[in-house]
Amino acid sequence: MKWNWQNTDWPNFRYDTASLVPLEQKFLQSAGEVIGAVRHFNEDDSNQLRIELLSDEAVKTSEIEGEYLDRVSVQSSLRRQFGLNTDDRQIRPQERGIAEMMADVYRSWHGPLRHEGLFHWHSMLMAGNRYIETVGAYRTHEDAMQIVSGRLDKPTIHFEAPPSRRVAAEMQTFIAWFNQSGPDGPTPLQALTRAAIGHLYFESIHPFEDGNGRIGRALAEKSLAQNIGQPSLISLAFTIEKRRKAYYSELERHQRTLDITGWISFFAETILDAQRATLERIDFFIQKAKFYDRFRGQLNERQEKVVARIFKEGTAGFKGGLSAENYISITDTSRATATRDLQQLVEIGALTRTGERRHTRYSLSLQK
Repeated sequence: MKWNWQNTDWPNFRYDTASLVPLEQKFLQSAGEVIGAVRHFNEDDSNQLRIELLSDEAVKTSEIEGEYLDRVSVQSSLRRQFGLNTDDRQIRPQERGIAEMMADVYRSWHGPLRHEGLFHWHSMLMAGNRYIETVGAYRTHEDAMQIVSGRLDKPTIHFEAPPSRRVAAEMQTFIAWFNQSGPDGPTPLQALTRAAIGHLYFESIHPFEDGNGRIGRALAEKSLAQNIGQPSLISLAFTIEKRRKAYYSELERHQRTLDITGWISFFAETILDAQRATLERIDFFIQKAKFYDRFRGQLNERQEKVVARIFKEGTAGFKGGLSAENYISITDTSRATATRDLQQLVEIGALTRTGERRHTRYSLSLQK
């Protein structure tokens, strides 16, 4: 069976425009909700929200590729990128690199796509990487660029990209398409359609030795930002990571054909879910700020540590709820002290309690 790029009509993708209209309308409506929600923050809260959303995306886009980063270090590096106060912690090259790339995607969303910009992103991502030959440039190796899994002696080939000798020309065509299909280009496309095609198109060329997935998702963010006229701040990688198996399955299926209505629908729904996740996280951020305003000066050091630990879990919450044993583990305190602390938190309304005895669990009391 041929890969999509081996088709004589490549890269002329086919899709049913009419079926995508409702999805495009939902995207624009939801984008307005996100923009409206963020607009009410003061500068400090807006900066903090931006750092939290970008750091989560940085961590998740790396996690999709099997690389696990320290979120606090990524946040510290992002704060430095945006000229905000931060600590002097030592940050590993890969954490600094992904933070630099995410900040650049956020700041340069409006500019046209260029080879040099992609090379710059790749150099950031590959900071400290000693296992690939070419950094900050398209691949040149003679070996086939394949996506494989399974045993070394009997691998399963999920996709094979165009040979390296074709990459420069393929990317020249891709960049021209990306810029021409933007909202100010001669052949503009709707937001979801453009982002979906662009992601599949780029991943099918697979122009770099490594980092194609992360750069491909960054391109989708840039594409969406251009269509709405400002950084999207949506939780795209966060959402893709949750449905990673389906994401790779749909990508693989549509890299064998130029008929991609199914892919655009799937990627569009993923983006809509990402928007919903962003709205949930903005709401959680607001609730967090309100919580600290309500209980400022009322918590002791142990209680503050536990509350911060619960908030760190995000919208999903503390798995299984907070127990007395969790409290003891987090604070390294006695059972008697933990019991008193938890009881006080319930009495002042900071925590709600459910269950009895060993089944007792606590959760934050948040206000809408």
